[in-house]
Amino acid sequence: MKSPREYWPRWAETLRRYQLHGFAAMLLEAGSPFALLGAQVLHFSRGLIPSEQLTALALTLEEDTEMRAFASFLVEERTSS
Repeated sequence: MKSPREYWPRWAETLRRYQLHGFAAMLLEAGSPFALLGAQVLHFSRGLIPSEQLTALALTLEEDTEMRAFASFLVEERTSS
C-alpha cells in the first residue's frame, strides 16, 4: 500500500474542485472529535468496499499529527494556487 501522504495531492485537488478545501482544513485543524470515529467507520467499510484510498484516509484521520499535517497541506495548496 502507498503511504497516505501520496494521496494528499489528489484529495486536495478534489476538495478544491468542489471548493471544500477551506472547510475541510478548518475541520481538520480543529481536531474534530469525530475524526477517530470516522477513521473506525472507514476501517470497517474496508470489508465492504476495498479501497487503498479509504484505508489511507482512515490512517490519516487516526493520527492527530497526520490529520493536522494534511490540514496544513490544504492551506499551503490553497495559498499557492
